[in-house]
Amino acid sequence: MLKKRKSSKDRVSTEINAGSMADIAFLLLIFFLVTTTIEVDKGILVRLPPWSDEPPITAKLAKKNILSVLVNANNQLLVRGEEMDVENLKDKVIEFITNPQSNPEYPDTPNDAIVSLQNDRGTNYKTYLTVYNELQSAYMELRNGESSKLFGTLFDNLTIDQKKKVIEKYPMKLSEADPTSYGEENAE
Repeated sequence: MLKKRKSSKDRVSTEINAGSMADIAFLLLIFFLVTTTIEVDKGILVRLPPWSDEPPITAKLAKKNILSVLVNANNQLLVRGEEMDVENLKDKVIEFITNPQSNPEYPDTPNDAIVSLQNDRGTNYKTYLTVYNELQSAYMELRNGESSKLFGTLFDNLTIDQKKKVIEKYPMKLSEADPTSYGEENAE
């Protein structure tokens, strides 16, 4: 008996049709691109002064009006030359700005108070942010107290005109000096 040869039509195809695989992969890629959210670091919201071609005005400031806050490469905090924990910084800034005991080494009015922040190039970014947040929260606590006293509500709930009155009393005078390399100098 002769075996009949199978024709190519009778053979079972072992190939997988991959023609639509590219379409499916493309659709999945679009789906994941559309549905995925990517978090973006927003950074620190600071309003910079407008650009000017004129040289900056240099003024001689009274030492009693400046609260110098230094953060070194070891993430240690120095406030007016004295070592301090970050947890105590906000209270120190509030005391400096308000000067409740009429300390002659502190400014006479909150308008005269300037907080100067300077960090080392080796300062940890997390430490820098923690110190910066403490300085800002000191001003916000003062503004919230003043707005509660004047208008019976928190600073964020005030109208623009009301906010201006509170800011006149407690302007945020936060100066940031260029980072230095104290850690590198001390290492030599």
